[in-house]
Amino acid sequence: MSGYAPSEAARRSGFSLDTLRYYEKIGLLNEVGRTSGGQRVFTDDDLGWLVLFRCLRDTGMPIAEMCRYAELVREGTHTMGERQALLERHAGRVEERMDLLQRQYDHLQAKIRFYDQHLRPC
Repeated sequence: MSGYAPSEAARRSGFSLDTLRYYEKIGLLNEVGRTSGGQRVFTDDDLGWLVLFRCLRDTGMPIAEMCRYAELVREGTHTMGERQALLERHAGRVEERMDLLQRQYDHLQAKIRFYDQHLRPC
């Protein structure tokens, strides 16, 4: 098992040091280890959680739902159905946003084509 200094965990995860501290404080990251000098040491497991949190955050999952998911995982395998349902609800919201963004993108492209056609030199 590898150990990573906070700066390395931040670099690998794309989160700031402040965000890592915050995630630990609110319980998203569970019991980050410490050196004898008190410095936090992140494990490969911690980085795996951070990769998941990056995905969930980037797709717009609220922190409260991220906390609920982490709590369910820590409760054990009997919560797998609830975890799946939570992720499915979130995926549905992501899909709705993607559909909206696609429609907005198509509208922008149509507007760009309009200007292309009207601004071409004769």
